[in-house]
Amino acid sequence: MKMMNSSMISEFVLLGLTNTWELELFFFFIFLLAYAAIMAGNLLIVVTITLDSHLHSTPMYFLLGNLSFLDMSVSTITTPKMVADFVRENKTISLWGCMAQMFFLHFLGGSEMTLLIVMAVDRYFAICKPLHYTTIMNHRVLRGSVLLSWAVGFVHTMSQMVFTITLPFCGPNIVDNIFCDLPLVIKLACTETYVLELLVIADSGLLSFISFILLLISYTVILVTIRHQSSGGLSKALSTLSAHITVVTLFFGPCIFIYAWPFSSFSVDKFLSVFYSVITPLLNPIIYTLRNQEMKAAMNRLRTQHVRSRKTF
Repeated sequence: MKMMNSSMISEFVLLGLTNTWELELFFFFIFLLAYAAIMAGNLLIVVTITLDSHLHSTPMYFLLGNLSFLDMSVSTITTPKMVADFVRENKTISLWGCMAQMFFLHFLGGSEMTLLIVMAVDRYFAICKPLHYTTIMNHRVLRGSVLLSWAVGFVHTMSQMVFTITLPFCGPNIVDNIFCDLPLVIKLACTETYVLELLVIADSGLLSFISFILLLISYTVILVTIRHQSSGGLSKALSTLSAHITVVTLFFGPCIFIYAWPFSSFSVDKFLSVFYSVITPLLNPIIYTLRNQEMKAAMNRLRTQHVRSRKTF
């Protein structure tokens, strides 16, 4: 027993994107700027929605604020460690640090999938049932929906991590990715993990696929409903829903690819990991603010109030 405990590994080595010093230095500055932009953009959305009374009381923006918080959290779990490793020779992460990273990635990922479904339902009632919208999507329903999304994320991650944390790791400790990816870490266990690998694929893959199908059905129903209501309804719906549909596509595309081929020998999983943890959180604030007049107006109001308050003092 003592020999077995002494042979257990205490850390994992993350290979990252490259081992070339010039590229590592280039990636360091690129991803450092990207992370700063992610935090600034999403934090701006959260602060604007929180401080603006109109946006804070609007269901769509209340949900958008929660989505931005999730995006910041997902990026914070992965990006700072990745950026630091670009200029660090010892690219390691402790065993429990790795477990914590995987726990929160699946926790927040599952929560974000559910929240995107809630946002699709919100758009359905806002566009197809406008007279009953405020009655249906009241504050109690909104708070319950957000709590439900967190609960789904917690059940999703616990259903996998409860088995993963008991695995013995006594052999290879090299993870060929930018962060601790659950399927890759499981393969390093010095025991038979075939059943657990199937569980991970079924759990994460089916959650992603089912959520994507539900979203696809929801937005299709919205478009079909509006098209039958008025001749110009389709263009109006596309204009209103384009941001939501773009975000859904960006989120679920990489997620489905990662778990459809989780044990691939190709480097495509690294690209998708970067896309999921950096690119998507970076693009979401841009998508939701550049074409959203209400967000722009709210930011202008807050800026004007800030300038006036400074002049007063």
